[in-house]
Amino acid sequence: MKEARQSLALFMGLGLIVLAKVPGWNLVNEGGVQKLHRSWKVKTFVKGMEFLKLVADVAEAEGHHPDLHLVGWNNVKIDIWTHAIGGLTENDFILAAKINGLNLHHLLRITPANK
Repeated sequence: MKEARQSLALFMGLGLIVLAKVPGWNLVNEGGVQKLHRSWKVKTFVKGMEFLKLVADVAEAEGHHPDLHLVGWNNVKIDIWTHAIGGLTENDFILAAKINGLNLHHLLRITPANK
């Protein structure tokens, strides 16, 4: 476990650099756990469910499962971290990049924050 903590500390030193590779995502600390977080506004509740399905398909293919939330009727929120180490690994940033690569524009409300 000591090696995992040391690796995580080293990785977090690079976290802000790597974060630049996944636009729209933020680093958050929840109860001492570093996570990647992003939110979107979707057009409708049903579009939100479609959004989550597309993300779920990518997550399943990667074998890396984020926390997916549909809050209210049109707010999609995703938190990514590696549960096994209680923090971030390279796989978390890879999954965030793959989610960014999905064609989701038809599901989103168009606002400057979503562009």
